Amino acid sequence: MNLPSFIWLWKIAAWSMGFALAAYCILAITGILIFAKRQQQQFRASWLRPLHATTGGVMIVLVLLLLGIGIVGTLGHFGSLGHSWHLLAGLAVASLMFLSAWSAMQINLMRPWARSLHVSTNLVLFLGLLWVSLTGWGVVQKYLP
Repeated sequence: MNLPSFIWLWKIAAWSMGFALAAYCILAITGILIFAKRQQQQFRASWLRPLHATTGGVMIVLVLLLLGIGIVGTLGHFGSLGHSWHLLAGLAVASLMFLSAWSAMQINLMRPWARSLHVSTNLVLFLGLLWVSLTGWGVVQKYLP
């Protein structure tokens, strides 16, 4: 394909990935605080759960943005997908994000399994983010002049 440079798209992806990693860190901290307050049977701050949920929503948007950029950019640059493990890593992270969000919405006293599914999914998501970051670094090297 004879298309203009996609460097601007990769800049958006780099910033989005940075923000997604920052959001994951914020989610980990707020999640640990929620867990600690529940274990100590203390009331948590009224802003804690909304911050956790809002940050999770932002992270979902960022991951979808990254997935879209990756697909559009790769198709535009190469004309096809599947040039590295990065596609599989990205799809895995997106799937884990949706599983995490779905399990979070299931958490209540009638579904005790949902909390453990949510937490374990997010622990695996850490590995997914590590994988997508490492494979993404290799992909970025292909596009740099």
